[in-house]
Amino acid sequence: MKKLTLLIIILSSSLFALSYAETFGAELTLDNTPAQVYFSPGGGCTKGIIKEIEAATREILVQAYSFTSTPIKNALVNAQKRGVSVEILLDKGEQKNQKFRTASAFSKNRVPVYVDEKHSNAHNKVMIIDRETVITGSFNFTYAAESNNAENVLINEPPCCKQQGIRGKRPVLKEPCFTL
Repeated sequence: MKKLTLLIIILSSSLFALSYAETFGAELTLDNTPAQVYFSPGGGCTKGIIKEIEAATREILVQAYSFTSTPIKNALVNAQKRGVSVEILLDKGEQKNQKFRTASAFSKNRVPVYVDEKHSNAHNKVMIIDRETVITGSFNFTYAAESNNAENVLINEPPCCKQQGIRGKRPVLKEPCFTL
């Protein structure tokens, strides 16, 4: 609990201090765990995420509330094309508002897309890469999050993931909602 509280204080303080200046990703260590933190607007959140996607070798799991970022979409599609398994779980309400454009774009590129219909809002912004790297934060995968909003991204590789991979049962999802 102390570590989580410290992380929140560090992130909040950094966001406040950096909100008046141009920001860039920063390397830091949290309990002997290397991490990168990015802040927007203009702080390189999208570039940091794409760097991790491009380094993926086996699997990328994505859960996203809002997803309109063309650069991140293209990086995920390219990962799928080079043999990395990519699966995406999107929010039902946001997809309906967008007329399912994001889901359709991924599906056309043979990336399996699921829509979370169980919750009123699936407000998560998470990627798990190769069951070792976790990307999370307030950053929606959108152009607005990178260029207009005050957002954050934390990328880390928890020691338990590096040693054993993320374990546990994955939720059983229905067939992808968009298939060709």
